[in-house]
Amino acid sequence: MSGVGRQMALVGFMQAGNVSVYSGSWRHPATEHGFLDASYYQKLGRTLEEGCFDMMFFDDRLAMPGIYGGSVAEAVRLGARPVKLDLSVVLGLVAGATSHIGLGATYSTTYYPPFHVARTFATLDHLTGGRAAWNVVTSVNDGEARNFGVEAHLGHDARYDRADEFMEATTGLWDTWDDDALVLDREGGTFADPDKVHELGYEGEYFKVQGPLTVPRSPQGRPVILQAGSSGRGRDFAARWAEVIFTGAPNVDIARAQYKDQKDRITAEGRDAESVRFLPMAYTVVGESRAHAEEREQLFLNDLVDPMASLTLLSELMNYDFSSHSLDDPITDELIASVSGIRGLVQNMRQHIGDTVTLGDLAGHRATLLQGPRFVGTGPEVADQMEEWFTTDACDGFVVAATHVPGAYEDVVRMVVPELQRRGVFRDRYTGATLRENLGLERPAVAARD
Repeated sequence: MSGVGRQMALVGFMQAGNVSVYSGSWRHPATEHGFLDASYYQKLGRTLEEGCFDMMFFDDRLAMPGIYGGSVAEAVRLGARPVKLDLSVVLGLVAGATSHIGLGATYSTTYYPPFHVARTFATLDHLTGGRAAWNVVTSVNDGEARNFGVEAHLGHDARYDRADEFMEATTGLWDTWDDDALVLDREGGTFADPDKVHELGYEGEYFKVQGPLTVPRSPQGRPVILQAGSSGRGRDFAARWAEVIFTGAPNVDIARAQYKDQKDRITAEGRDAESVRFLPMAYTVVGESRAHAEEREQLFLNDLVDPMASLTLLSELMNYDFSSHSLDDPITDELIASVSGIRGLVQNMRQHIGDTVTLGDLAGHRATLLQGPRFVGTGPEVADQMEEWFTTDACDGFVVAATHVPGAYEDVVRMVVPELQRRGVFRDRYTGATLRENLGLERPAVAARD
């Protein structure tokens, strides 16, 4: 897919809480502890906008990590993501401090109904002039379930069947207003054309939604859809719905294979694979010299993450209580068979360290950022690594995660972005009015009605 004029997409991976996705970031000497202040998030938005990032999007969880030992105590004590703010408020604050950067949030298809999600993101799209994005997740975490009164989760494939219905209902609600439904004829007294505002009447196995939506069709037609499914069923879901696919790949060869597989699935769905952006998560550790960058890398690899914080978050990720296991326990086939989602992580680890993987290895793997590429060096050296992935059909850009905030993003904007711009693979200004335009995505037409 490489070619003259092709532009890399860059997205900042945010957390509205006390750490970045890297759980030791709160201990970094350059981290600002302003996560309860509006100005903190506004500064992040302005920094990324200065670097012409396409978007900043916020991950979310709807519970403190409390699977490990059946308690939130370790998460609270060690700062293992116990703080998660409401994203609709955070994005509203960032929207007022920025003008161009896209604004995305994670909302679960398990705990929110389609009407709520459709209205929230349509509102955000209007009030930002077309900069909204929704990161779609299907939740299975027991701690979240208890906070929302959910007693039993659906099985893996059924969860995606339900999510398909959720998407059908939500996108249908976004299309209940025609683009030209608003009339605003003061003298004639017509506010909107009732023939261009439609009930949805959606009925499925899991959802019934009447409509219409109480928000007119938004500047982008509908917000940009992100998704991060990694299983076969998850990739099929992404092939049907996603416009930006968020992935994890430990090296460029695996990324190339994932890229081809996902693009083939998109084509099989009858969609244009060239119109979907495939973005692996990457960490950047940038220094004034190679030695400076490597020194920074060693700081967070060795000094900042408590092993118990890693194990607490691994329990949360796997929805499995590892408190009965020692960090020295090997990951056995029996354990792999009993823990949903662990197989891929173990296979990933075995590519790094060999066949024997301990629980401590796996927890440390999550903590020290080996689940995605880690680009280390000077600005030009990091740009070299990013450009190799981009120009060899491994990705369409990157979701950039931070080792510390806001400094990791400031380093990228100051030292890496100008190098990418000099090479002609990244924009030097925003040319579109909406997030879709800046990503090179078409504005969808209103779906045909029966």
